[in-house]
Amino acid sequence: MFELIFLIFLSSYFLQTVVFLIGTKKKFRQLKESELPSVSIIVAARNEEENILRCMTSLDNLIYPEGKLEILLVDDRSTDKTGALISQFIEGKTKFRKVVTEENRGKLKGKTNALAAAIKFAKGEVILTTDADCEVNPSWAKTLASYYLPDVGLVNGFTSQEYYNNFSGMQNLDFIYLLTVAAGTINYNLPLSCIGNNMSYRKSAYDEVGGYENLPFSVTEDFNLLFAIHKLKKYKVIYPFDRDAHVISKPCSSLRDLYRQKKRWGVGGMKSPLRGYLVMTSGFVAHIAILISPFFFSPVVAGLIVFKLIIDFMFLYVILKELSIADSLKYFLAFEIYFILYVVLLPFIVLPSQKVKWKDRTF
Repeated sequence: MFELIFLIFLSSYFLQTVVFLIGTKKKFRQLKESELPSVSIIVAARNEEENILRCMTSLDNLIYPEGKLEILLVDDRSTDKTGALISQFIEGKTKFRKVVTEENRGKLKGKTNALAAAIKFAKGEVILTTDADCEVNPSWAKTLASYYLPDVGLVNGFTSQEYYNNFSGMQNLDFIYLLTVAAGTINYNLPLSCIGNNMSYRKSAYDEVGGYENLPFSVTEDFNLLFAIHKLKKYKVIYPFDRDAHVISKPCSSLRDLYRQKKRWGVGGMKSPLRGYLVMTSGFVAHIAILISPFFFSPVVAGLIVFKLIIDFMFLYVILKELSIADSLKYFLAFEIYFILYVVLLPFIVLPSQKVKWKDRTF
C-alpha cells in the first residue's frame, strides 16, 4: 500500500514538473527598442549599508534610451549608513532620486509603505522593482520593458543567488525551483506566486487596483499585487524566461534569517488559491514518503526515491543551464535534504502563528 501511495503522488509530482517547464519556456513578443516605455525603478532599502553600493552601481550601469529612465532609492528609516550612502552616490546623477519614508500609514507597513511612497513620485509608464541586496545586469530594465505590449500589465524575471558553499548553494537551487514553478503557472494564466526583487508592472494597472493603499496588508506585497492585477482580467501577467532579465541576489547569511524568510513566504502563501494547495500537497506527501521510507523499505521504494531525485535534478538543470549557472548543481544533495525537510516542516511552522519578523520589524 505504501509503495502504491508513493507512486501515485510521485507521478503527480513528475507531471507537474513537466507542465511547469513547458509553461516556463513559453515565448512572448517583444517591443523594438524605439518603442520601449518610460520606466521608474524602485529600490526599498532598510539597513542595507553592506549591499546598497553594489546595487546602485549596477543600476547606474543600466542600458536604456536616454530620458526614459529614472531610479528611486527609498531609505526606509534606516538606522545605519544606508541613507548617507545613497545621498553620496546619487550626487550629480540626475536619473537618481532619494525618497525617505514617513511613519507607517494605516495598512501601509514596512516595505509596502516604502514602495507606495516611491510610486507617488514615479513618472514612468512601467514600474520596475528590485532589492538592495541585488545586482542587475545592464540589460535588465530594457529586457523587462520590452515585453510591455499594450495588453500586458505585469512582467516578472528570474533571480538566482550567489553560491559558494552548501548553505548558499541550496538556497540558490531553492530559488530557481520556486521561480520555475511561479513562471510556469503564471504563463498558463494560473498564477501562484512571484518575487518582488525582479518584478515590474504597468503603473496604470497599479493605479486601477487602487495601489497598495487599497489592498489588504500582506507580508508578501509582491504576491498581493500580482493577484490584484490578474483579477482585473484586463491585462496579461507574464513570466518570460529571459537570461537578459536575470538578477543576482545575496543568500540569507544564517539559519535564523532563512527561517524568517521561509516563514514570511509561507504566511503570504496561505492566501494562495486552491490550485496552490494542490501543488503543495503532492510535494508534501512525496517528501513525507521519503522521510518515512526506512520503515517500508524495498527495492521499489528505493527506485521511487531515485526517480524523485532525477526529477528534481533535471527540472533544475534545464533552467540553470540556460542561465549559465549549471555548476551550482554541485550543491544538489544539500538542496534535496533541505528541500525535503522544509516542505514537510513549513505547515507546522506557519499554522500555529502568522507573526513574521523581517528587517527588525514584527508584522
